[in-house]
Amino acid sequence: MKKKPKNRWLIALSAVGIHISIGSVYAWSNFTNPLIDQFGWTTSQVQLTFSIAILFLGLSAAFFGSFVEKYGPRKAGLVAALFFGTGIIGSGFAVSASSLPMLYVFYGALGGIGLGIGYIAPVSTLVKWFPDRRGLATGLAIMGFGFAAAISSPIMEKLITTVGVEQTFYTLGAAYLIIMVLSSLYLEKPQEGWSPAGFEEKVNSGKIERKTDLSQLTANEAVKTKRFYYLWVMLFINVTCGIAILSAAKPMAIDSIGMTTVQAAALVGVLGIFNGLGRLGWATISDYIGRPNTYTAFFVIQIALFAFLPFTTNAIFFQIMLAIIYTCYGGGFASIPAYIADIFGTKQLGAIHGYILTAWAAAGLAGPLFAAFMKDKTGSYESSLLFFAGLFIVALVISLVIRLDIRRLQTKNKEMAVSGNTEVVSD
Repeated sequence: MKKKPKNRWLIALSAVGIHISIGSVYAWSNFTNPLIDQFGWTTSQVQLTFSIAILFLGLSAAFFGSFVEKYGPRKAGLVAALFFGTGIIGSGFAVSASSLPMLYVFYGALGGIGLGIGYIAPVSTLVKWFPDRRGLATGLAIMGFGFAAAISSPIMEKLITTVGVEQTFYTLGAAYLIIMVLSSLYLEKPQEGWSPAGFEEKVNSGKIERKTDLSQLTANEAVKTKRFYYLWVMLFINVTCGIAILSAAKPMAIDSIGMTTVQAAALVGVLGIFNGLGRLGWATISDYIGRPNTYTAFFVIQIALFAFLPFTTNAIFFQIMLAIIYTCYGGGFASIPAYIADIFGTKQLGAIHGYILTAWAAAGLAGPLFAAFMKDKTGSYESSLLFFAGLFIVALVISLVIRLDIRRLQTKNKEMAVSGNTEVVSD
C-alpha cells in the first residue's frame, strides 16, 4: 500500500520551527550586559561566546553534512535539538557556577554544533519537496533564521528582567528543545518519483519547464570543481561585508548621521526585519530570474551602495541604503542552497551546503574584525566601506565567470542528450 505523502507546506513549517529556534543566536547581545553586570566579565569575554557558536556552526555544518544525508532530516533534526537544547540549558548551569569556560563549552561549542546541524538538516529535504519552487522553499526556512532575533529578543529581555539570566537559559533551552523535537519528527524526504499535485500535467502541457540540474555530484566530487570555490568566495564576500555592516550599523548611525542612541537601536531592530524579508523575497525572485542573475544583482546593487554610503549624511537615504544591503545579505544565505542544487544536484545537497557554509564561519571572524581595525586606524568606518565596495567588484567578476563553467556543462549535457546518453554529467 502506497504511503500518503505528507503536506509539503507543513514540512516547510517544520523547517521554520527549527530555524526560528536556532536563529535566536543572533539575539545573544541581550545577555551581554546582564552577564557583565553580574560577573564583571569584559565585553570581549562575553562576545567570544557568540563567536565560538558561529565558528562551531560553520565547522559542524561541514563535518555533519554527510550525517544529514545518510540518516535523513528527522534524525539530524533530533540530534540538532539535543545539542542546541543541551547547550542553552547547560548555559544556565554555567551561570549558576559563575564559569565563563563552561559558558564557552555549552553555548559556544555544544550550542554551535546544534546550530550547524539544525541549519542544514531541513534544506535538502525542502528542495526535494519543492521542485517547482526551490528558492521559495529554502527562503521560507532560512527566513525563520533571519526573523528569529526579532522574535526572541523581547522574550529574552522580559525573562532576564523577571527571572534572571540563569532561569532564562533554562526556560529558553526547554522551549527550543520541545519546538525542535516536534518540528523534526514531521520532517522526511518525499518518496522516490513524488511530484506536487498538477506538476506533471503542467510539464506535459508545456505550461512550465522541468528544470534539469546541471550535474549530480557527491560532496567529495563537488569540492574538486571550480564552481564550488566560485560559490564559496561569493558567499564569503557577501557575508563578510554584510556582517561588517551589521556590527557597525549602530555606531555609524550615531557618529556619521547624528542619530540618537535610541533611534540607532530602533534602526538596528527594523533592519533585522529587512534581513528576514530579503531571505524570502530574493530567494523567491531567484526562481524566476535564476540564481546566477540573482547573485549578480546582489553585487551590482551593493557596489553602488557601499560606494555611496560613506558620503551619505541624509538620515532617510542612509536608512534606505542599509535596508537594501540587509535584504541582499539575507538573500545571499537563502538563495545559496537552491544555487547548489541547480549546479550540483540533490544527491548530497546537505553535505555540499555544509561545506559551503564554512564561508560563513570565516566571514563571521573576518568582517567585524576588519571593520573594527579600520575604525581604529582611521577613526571611522567609511574607509572600510570603500574597501568592501572593491570586494564586491571581485564578487561581481566571479558571478560572471561561473556562468562560463555553467554554460560549458550545459553544452556538454545537450551533446550527450543528442547522442542518446541521458546520464547527467558528473562534471
